[in-house]
Amino acid sequence: MQWRSLVVGLVVLRLSLSCLLWLAFGLGPGVSFGFNFPLSFNLHKLDLLFHEEKGAESRGKTWSQQILVKRHEEPGSVCARAGHEPAAPRSYQGFYLGLFQGKQDEYVRRYSSFPNSLKTKMKGMARDMFYFGYDNYMKYAFPKDELNPIDCEGRGPDVLNPSNININDVLGNYSLTLIDTLDTLLVLGNVSEFQKAVKLVINTVSFDKDSTVQVFEANIRILGSLISAHILLTDPKHPFGEVGFEDYDNELLHLAHDLAVRLLPAFENTNTGIPYPRVNLKTGVPPDSINETCTAGAGSLLVEFGILSRLIGDSTFEWVARRAVRALWKLRSNETGLLGNVVNIQTGQWVGKQSGLGAGTDSFYEYLLKSYILFGEKEDYRMFQSAYESIQNHMRRGRESCNEGEGDPPLYVNVNMFSGEIMNTWIDSLQAFFPGLQVLSGDVDNAICLHAFYYSIWKRFGALPERYNWQLQAPDVLFYPLRPELVESTYLLYQATKNPFYLHVGMDILQSLEKNAKVRCGYATLHHVVDKSKEDRMESFFLSETCKYLYLLFDEDNPLHRSDNKYIFTTEGHVVPIDKRFRERQWSDLGPCEDRALSETGPGKWHHSNTSNCDRIPEERRYALPLKSVYMRQIDNMVGLF
Repeated sequence: MQWRSLVVGLVVLRLSLSCLLWLAFGLGPGVSFGFNFPLSFNLHKLDLLFHEEKGAESRGKTWSQQILVKRHEEPGSVCARAGHEPAAPRSYQGFYLGLFQGKQDEYVRRYSSFPNSLKTKMKGMARDMFYFGYDNYMKYAFPKDELNPIDCEGRGPDVLNPSNININDVLGNYSLTLIDTLDTLLVLGNVSEFQKAVKLVINTVSFDKDSTVQVFEANIRILGSLISAHILLTDPKHPFGEVGFEDYDNELLHLAHDLAVRLLPAFENTNTGIPYPRVNLKTGVPPDSINETCTAGAGSLLVEFGILSRLIGDSTFEWVARRAVRALWKLRSNETGLLGNVVNIQTGQWVGKQSGLGAGTDSFYEYLLKSYILFGEKEDYRMFQSAYESIQNHMRRGRESCNEGEGDPPLYVNVNMFSGEIMNTWIDSLQAFFPGLQVLSGDVDNAICLHAFYYSIWKRFGALPERYNWQLQAPDVLFYPLRPELVESTYLLYQATKNPFYLHVGMDILQSLEKNAKVRCGYATLHHVVDKSKEDRMESFFLSETCKYLYLLFDEDNPLHRSDNKYIFTTEGHVVPIDKRFRERQWSDLGPCEDRALSETGPGKWHHSNTSNCDRIPEERRYALPLKSVYMRQIDNMVGLF
């Protein structure tokens, strides 16, 4: 009888411990808001269990635990910055991470290999995806700007509602989708269709239109594509074989020049040199134009304008773009070194004081680095290095190292540009570009962690919601317009690491798009990432970027990867060579630097490195999972995957 009593006692003890764990860590049903997302991360319950003193709870908080604080509170009460957070007792943090150790082998089994046959299949799926969208655009929409893939119709500017900037900022009645996809046709190896498309653009496109468009969108989608296609047509060192044709007479370059001239009025009559956000292609800046613009919109013109200037030998375009960048840089905070997201172009006052990596600021940082890579101007690299240091100091939260240590994974949050205090608890899908930029800068370790967080969100929804609230673990803005940023970062991380994990990520994205976005005549915007309802719109960047990066991810033998030349992608995914001719200019100077534009980056802060990005990954980790299984499981838990 004693052994029976002993067995019964052990069973009761086991059940009691299970109940205690369920209550303490929430390993069971949780409160939700209709999306089946747990209200808060379970670390809070660990705090309550392991901290006896009242003050210990706040000291032990991490970013997953933070809520928006009252305005009078100090930034330190919101979220400790990386490297400044008091270390929690090792027994507590070690036990916390131990919760995610149980099934780590499932990640190794799923992600550690990718057969060549599957790679070939995914490459074919990506190619078919592009052509299903492109062929239907040409059949049902051309010469209009976009395809409505549900109704199989073309879409142009909303002439009946000029205030509809969601449409009119982008669509200028100039066959946008055709122009935006020119170099994608070459990436897919379709020389004949590329030549046919170029001739269509030459024969049918004119910018002498009564269309009011956003300067930024016209620059990255139209000007950038025309310049890229012209270079690929005329450069004898391009990787795609003989793509030119006899009667080509630089018409694409002339079109690019014509468009850029029509954008120049945006830079006139501003007290700061920061351009107006919109111009009418016939008449210039509209009389009722607002005096506010976003940092990314005004500060992301330098790559396209700079290449154009160096191709035609006219410094005007690069000069006005660089002047705008310097003007924005001069307005950064003295305390944090950060920039806001909306500025008054006449007064130089910040209207939007949020500093983040997503909408409003994203490509500003991207073009500081890419301008340096293309043009070799040390000024650009100094600004990028200084900006990156400020981002790391004030936006980055979580543990110090991506793949080592304890605590939450690194995340970049939206902060007040002057105080560094957290402003809200959401991140947006545009921020998913940042791991790719970190790869270009050599910070592969941080890129791996941030990318993993966005991939977990994708796995949760089969898409990226436009805004995701990391505190509520739920979407704030529910639509997904087929954006490319996560695919872009996935591609660049694969190029840097050659880790099969990123091929699996690409396959997941590809299959999700096929399942959730494919409609009768193309791929449609997801109106709601949870119920997968759709909007009748296929933006041009889906073909220009999303499909291009997916195809390149699986095409190891693409000429871009095999060429002796090096190439870089613009923020719209257009291919441009890193060419010594772009590092030479036919003029003596680009204008005087503003007082604070460079001097306050500080002496000795510019450290250029020629070290390969791949060498930043330790040898022993090169062919393992890019992120340890325990950390992958941790991130999956934090977005509500289990």
